[in-house]
Amino acid sequence: MRTTVTIDDALYAQAKVRSAEAGSSVGSVIEEALRAFLSHADSAAGAELAPLPVVDTGGTRPGVNLDDMSSVYDLLDEGRSLDALR
Repeated sequence: MRTTVTIDDALYAQAKVRSAEAGSSVGSVIEEALRAFLSHADSAAGAELAPLPVVDTGGTRPGVNLDDMSSVYDLLDEGRSLDALR
């Protein structure tokens, strides 16, 4: 299939050098690179993620209301000087 693609000049120059070294066309170098990229992307998409660790610490501190962010910020800043908060 024939198509037109806009490629960065420096990237095209590298592909042209690679094609000269390999004795092939720039198109075949780009085609090979695209195949390698898509093959890697397909295998990465199929890889399963490791399960996340589960930590049971008993929940939040007593009196912490996660719906009230100002109280959460107050707890996070607890014990820090005003200069450290600036």
